[in-house]
Amino acid sequence: MEITRSKYLNDLKNRMNNGMIKVITGMRRAGKTYLLFTQFYRFLKETGIKPDAIVRLSLDDDINEEYRDASKLSLHLRSLIKDDDVTYYLLLDEIQFAISEEELLAPTRPMKVFSMLNGLLRLPNVDIYVTGSNSRFLSSGVLTEFRGRGDEVHILPLTFSEFMNGYDGDVYNGWAEYSLYGGLPSLLSMPTDEQKASYLSNLFKNTYRKDIISRNNIRKTQELDDLVRILASSVGSLTNPTRIVNTFNTVLHATISVNTILNYLDYLKDSFILSEANRYDVKGRKYIGSPNKYYFEDIGIRNSILNYRQDEENHIMENVIYNELRYRGFAVDVGIVEKRMIDNTGSNKRINYEIDFIATQGSKKFYLQSALALSDCEKEKQEKNSLLNIPDSFKKIIIVKDVVKTSRDDDGIVTIGLFEFLQNQNSLDL
Repeated sequence: MEITRSKYLNDLKNRMNNGMIKVITGMRRAGKTYLLFTQFYRFLKETGIKPDAIVRLSLDDDINEEYRDASKLSLHLRSLIKDDDVTYYLLLDEIQFAISEEELLAPTRPMKVFSMLNGLLRLPNVDIYVTGSNSRFLSSGVLTEFRGRGDEVHILPLTFSEFMNGYDGDVYNGWAEYSLYGGLPSLLSMPTDEQKASYLSNLFKNTYRKDIISRNNIRKTQELDDLVRILASSVGSLTNPTRIVNTFNTVLHATISVNTILNYLDYLKDSFILSEANRYDVKGRKYIGSPNKYYFEDIGIRNSILNYRQDEENHIMENVIYNELRYRGFAVDVGIVEKRMIDNTGSNKRINYEIDFIATQGSKKFYLQSALALSDCEKEKQEKNSLLNIPDSFKKIIIVKDVVKTSRDDDGIVTIGLFEFLQNQNSLDL
């Protein structure tokens, strides 16, 4: 069964002929190639574009090995652009295969493939789309190679709603499956738990991890492995490099520097394994700096790293909500709001309340709390305290795992069920 990635397909449609190189990024196996070569290609043909004007080239295919030389690739593509009155759409998959080993060893020098793409972009009747699937090309810094001419479309694994479109079962079993194995599309065709667990384990060890180590010349690989496990164990918790160093010292009885931790965090973020949520002071209207929170782009990869031994649903649910907000185009921070009060001794006391997410998109802003359940009045009060102390009128929402009817209390706080939130793209506006 095909799952149409409607959002990303529309992202490509809206960028057609904008004079920029469309760079499709995302973690491996998230669906970049299928989006470009199948769904976008089909759309182009349906709009009446002739097949001769659509060039699809997979550089990882042995039959195209000769075009892994950037100069030969340029000559080949230019030879296909024959009519000045026709717009040609160049769909290039696994473009990193046109990067030579010598260039990889000298990453600070301009790479021929990027110069070649910039040269093609100067042609008035060419529209370019590229994907790549190793850490060199997936790096978030790659767009600088295009000198402001790169337009990124970042693809996340399947959202829960997309996953359910291809899942044969009810929403409760679907959530159990999704929250354990995540949303990489290939998993939907795997019938057994053993296949899914093996797929995720091999993908991380032999692809993601291998790419990061190779690109960044990491010698102390055990340090990287330990850091990834620490971050996987602390999803949804505030942390910073100093705290991680302390964990290495006290728990692992190992020594590591803050600079090394910072470098490894950058490697993991650049390869789209992790995403960082910055901490924002709502009343002070400023970013605090640290500690921050780290979330995994795919919860199944996170669970696999821990060998499925830590299945705290509250942390998993928080990670899924974070990714859903990003999928919907929000910039997502974690928040803090300060309240001053007089204690029993008459002293002025400051209390900091945590806000799980501040989701911002242009002039729109939402404050959100994630809770498995509002089991009693005390728990409900605890979740609402942070929201009640926010000094503005933007919408405040509590998302709960419980099946609840969407409601708004006298303070304007909206409570919505997790499945309603995840499956209704307009749920924040209810």
